Amino acid sequence: MDTEEFELPRSRTANERLHAMIPGGAHTYAKGDDQYPENLAPVISHGRGAHVWDVDGNRYVEYGSGLRSVSLGHAHPRVVEAVRRELDRGSNFVRPSVLEVEAAERFLATVPTAEMVKFAKNGSDATTAAVRLARAATGRPRVAVCADHPFFSVDDWFIGTTPMPAGIPAATTELTVAFPYGDLTATEELLTRYRDEIACLILEPAGHTEPPPGYLEGLRELADRHGCVLVFDEMITGFRWSEAGAQGLYGVVPDLSTFGKALGNGFAVSALAGRRELMERGGLRHSGERVFLLSTTHGAETHALAAAMAVQTVYAEEGVTARLHALGEKLAAGVREAAAGMGVGDHVVVRGRASNLVFATLDEKGRPSQEYRTLFLRRLLAGGVLAPSFVVSGALDDADIEHTVDVVAQACAVYRKALDAGDPTPWLGGRPVKPVFRRFV
Repeated sequence: MDTEEFELPRSRTANERLHAMIPGGAHTYAKGDDQYPENLAPVISHGRGAHVWDVDGNRYVEYGSGLRSVSLGHAHPRVVEAVRRELDRGSNFVRPSVLEVEAAERFLATVPTAEMVKFAKNGSDATTAAVRLARAATGRPRVAVCADHPFFSVDDWFIGTTPMPAGIPAATTELTVAFPYGDLTATEELLTRYRDEIACLILEPAGHTEPPPGYLEGLRELADRHGCVLVFDEMITGFRWSEAGAQGLYGVVPDLSTFGKALGNGFAVSALAGRRELMERGGLRHSGERVFLLSTTHGAETHALAAAMAVQTVYAEEGVTARLHALGEKLAAGVREAAAGMGVGDHVVVRGRASNLVFATLDEKGRPSQEYRTLFLRRLLAGGVLAPSFVVSGALDDADIEHTVDVVAQACAVYRKALDAGDPTPWLGGRPVKPVFRRFV
């Protein structure tokens, strides 16, 4: 048994303080300490570039920064400069700032498949606004979500479909139906079964696998034929697939799309974009019934819009999307080689587009295992790698990737021992990590 100890006493104390005042000990369930090995959930002091430091003084190479939002690296100088410039000029007024015009023009130039845009603070507000708009435009009650994509909104129309539906009326949940990714026949059957009832199809246009040939085009045709709205959730694919999102890369234009995460490089900004005919229903220049689309006190804070514009400038001028892919390809190749070299290539599996890598931890029978994930995370943390995923940021360099691969190799050596023993328990250091969506604690 491996007896090396790695402890985080100050983080442990800080976690107790967090739980005493904040339900779940974090403001996002995916950041909860239940997602990390017992007593090894670092509480962050600060970050710069691709590195973060915890309150115990440890430095980590960080992946999945800010749940994929910090794609340029922490405290990126061009973004910080743009934000700081606006903070001295006031951040929120009783009427729109001229910055709202500039930010909208910049966004629509970056995502030319959209004709209008409205900004908000978080992704859920944007996706829920898209659903509301689709229901208003079609007069239909049902929402069809892609069953293979894990998250769309904190609002009832989606959360009611998860293993955590407490507090959500069944009548609401019954209005959300699901379709499988990549299966046009099943989707058409769903649209036929609920003929004239489905307001929209909402999905991430791509995920851990590329869209099958013709799939997105087929969805576009199905939506048109059945009179429903096609919504692309580009929270993750936006900027990581291309500056114009997956729609820009694959050339399929949705009716509505939602952006966030990388758009602000950690600052709170999201966007609902789409066809003018639909979007204008939430405006003042039409003769139909009004739609309460998005109305947020802080949705157009000047510093957040300045951050978004700076991000778009950096992406365009520095070729960030290409860099993310190059870094991800190097990391994936290194991890796969390290895992294979330690005899666990079939158990530590890297998946996804190079700019959005995740990993699976499989047991002796090839099944996903929270126990083996715990073992793996524990060894990564001890080696100075904070990696709930392998989602890269543009601030990583070759030395960071090489260090990560070395630590992965050490983790895989322990993984091999556990597989040989047929029991990972001695290497867990406590209870296993848990999935975010579960009914009971």
